[in-house]
Amino acid sequence: MAADSIIQLENVSIFQKHNMVLTDVNFNINKGEFVYLLGKTGSGKSSLMKTLYADIPLMKGDAHFAGYDLNTIKRKEIPFLRRKIGIVFQDFQLLYDRTVAENLFFVMEATQWKVKKEMLNRATEVLDKVGLATKSHKMPHELSGGEQQRVSIARALLNNPEVILADEPTGNLDPETSEGIIALLMEISKNGAAVIIATHDMHVVNSFPSRILRCENGGVVDSAALTFV
Repeated sequence: MAADSIIQLENVSIFQKHNMVLTDVNFNINKGEFVYLLGKTGSGKSSLMKTLYADIPLMKGDAHFAGYDLNTIKRKEIPFLRRKIGIVFQDFQLLYDRTVAENLFFVMEATQWKVKKEMLNRATEVLDKVGLATKSHKMPHELSGGEQQRVSIARALLNNPEVILADEPTGNLDPETSEGIIALLMEISKNGAAVIIATHDMHVVNSFPSRILRCENGGVVDSAALTFV
């Protein structure tokens, strides 16, 4: 892999169970790059993402992700791979019986943070980055949808991930709030993390143009490889 490359796929085929959903997939993503993953429902977007974080095994081709060879990765190595990834979901997936801060502490405890002062400092840092420094004591139901998604982004940032995978992060948000979320993710990419956003939201794609990987006709078309996008 090139020095700046964080993801590299060569001649990869993606399978869902025993059905091949994508074939001859070739692309390279560098550190700090911001990329949209587009495609109709059933086109293979989710399967591609799941292959990247080793939820679906790689069966054909060569793939490297965050320093791991997905052809040879061992089951015991997968948790270490996933610590390099921050995942943002459409439906937030917060714990609604815990405060914002407690949601973050839960993830830190699960990823072997031990020192309470360090945990508190890190929670404060990431909430400040997403503009929620004053909301750590709030319960999720006291926040707007956009604020809840910002909490999920803060959660994704806790372990300084090399890659953010965002699966329809604006799917439950109004257009103005969606723009704020995409602007935040774009700012995160400028600080060095590669950001990949699977989305159907063409409003944000058009408002914040960037490189596009499009799943269609059983393959992936890369706008960076085209003369005209």
